[in-house]
Amino acid sequence: MFTEDDLLPISALQHLAFCERQWGLIHLEGVWEEDRLTAEGRVMHERADEPETEVRGNTRIARGLRLRSLRLGLTGKADAVEFLRLSQAEEGATLAPARPETVRLEGVAGLWRPLIVEYKRGRPKLDRCDEVQLCAQALCLEEMLRVHMPSGCFFYGEPRRRYDVALDDALRDETARLTARLHELSRAGRTPIGEYSRKCRSCSLIERCLPKVTNGRREVERYLAKAMEEGG
Repeated sequence: MFTEDDLLPISALQHLAFCERQWGLIHLEGVWEEDRLTAEGRVMHERADEPETEVRGNTRIARGLRLRSLRLGLTGKADAVEFLRLSQAEEGATLAPARPETVRLEGVAGLWRPLIVEYKRGRPKLDRCDEVQLCAQALCLEEMLRVHMPSGCFFYGEPRRRYDVALDDALRDETARLTARLHELSRAGRTPIGEYSRKCRSCSLIERCLPKVTNGRREVERYLAKAMEEGG
């Protein structure tokens, strides 16, 4: 278990899942370069993160909900958490489940099923860094509410539609592994060396990162270390 002082931002986990060097530049060195895409994403999140509660029929929407997990050592904010009220028939079928998927809300009657909704500009990514971020948010909320959440949801700006994500064991294991790596790198306090790949071309920090240069430095270090071993 972690303490409040040990908590790291969920946003750092998303950056780490994309690239360890990007994480180090942003969260250790404070480097940030905003382009059109990151600016649009920031505006979208600022609108979604404004704290408020909205009621639409049998759905209650909590925006800008603070999250934390002392088990994982993470903290952050959910763009939106939707609570869908179960019908009376559904309530009767949820007696003492092995992993409860519903909660009771203070001052509100009935049972409610939570769903995290994360807003993103652009389109779904080919890698899983967004899904790791969503899963980390869900794991925090599960711990806070003592509930099991089998799925989450993205709303992407360009197609303007929702995408459901199954929070299965594989995604949960990957999220836990990356969280452990996040704490390990944070304790070390050193920005990882870059390794150039195709995804570097879509990174707004490429001019500050210089992955081809730093990767070359790593090759030199390996060569010198090998030469010293052979010479010794």
